[in-house]
Amino acid sequence: MTQKHYVSETLIDGIRVSFEAERTLHEDVTSHHRMELIENRVFGKVLLLDGAVQVTSADEFMYHEMMAHVPILAHDDPRDVLIVGGGDCGLAEEVLKHRRVRSLTQVEIDPNVLDFSHKHFGEFNASVFRDERFQVEIADGAAFVRETMARFDVILVDSTDPVGPGAALFTPAFYRDLHRCLRPDGIAVTQSGVPFLQKEDFVASIRGLGAAFDVATCYIVAVPTYFGGHLALGWASDTASLLEVDPDILRERAAGLATRYYTPAIHRASFVLPGYIAEAVEQADRGR
Repeated sequence: MTQKHYVSETLIDGIRVSFEAERTLHEDVTSHHRMELIENRVFGKVLLLDGAVQVTSADEFMYHEMMAHVPILAHDDPRDVLIVGGGDCGLAEEVLKHRRVRSLTQVEIDPNVLDFSHKHFGEFNASVFRDERFQVEIADGAAFVRETMARFDVILVDSTDPVGPGAALFTPAFYRDLHRCLRPDGIAVTQSGVPFLQKEDFVASIRGLGAAFDVATCYIVAVPTYFGGHLALGWASDTASLLEVDPDILRERAAGLATRYYTPAIHRASFVLPGYIAEAVEQADRGR
């Protein structure tokens, strides 16, 4: 009998989450990451960077839809969008569903991740590479937002966890630079981890956003791959009213949008936080 092969994520001390690898599709070590792509009967293709799950073909739509559509539909005129990270281009796919978006710039530190994702995740990102609004900058994301003269209406930080190359995207200096790059009434959304398992990192993230923006909170999404409860997406803006867009406006803007997770009702409900997450946000507020 053939022994089953498992690939394990050990991002959180004391916890090991394992995926059966029915096939190993790719293994590589780049100048920035150790990459593994496996095939799993439940999650389909599973991409791990440095041993942490980044995306799966089965549930990527949950995370990407909520990171893209909530801020874009809340914004009155989201002409120019910036993605920091997001090498699998699933987030870019969702952003480019919006005809109100005039340009999308994606900053990715590792060109190998982009090339890899173009090759292996075409089922959800092929349209991105055909869209004339899409442009890529191969650069360090923290350096890009520190130095660019461009300004954006929405910035989406689709980062890895705050270890290795991703650590620079969780610092107060980075959040100040995000603020500098946004136009008035702009919105920044960040990948802020799973608060139940990563509370200290989550509190630090919201606190850093709060030091740079007038409004800093989070909204939540349930993604099966990201073990440990709700994933938090940090929300930062200087315009409080963007948190409570009229439901009729959301429905009008979302008309014709092809989604499997996002709805206008989910949009509003995602800002209603479980008690333990709300308490962590309050803790972050007290520490500013």
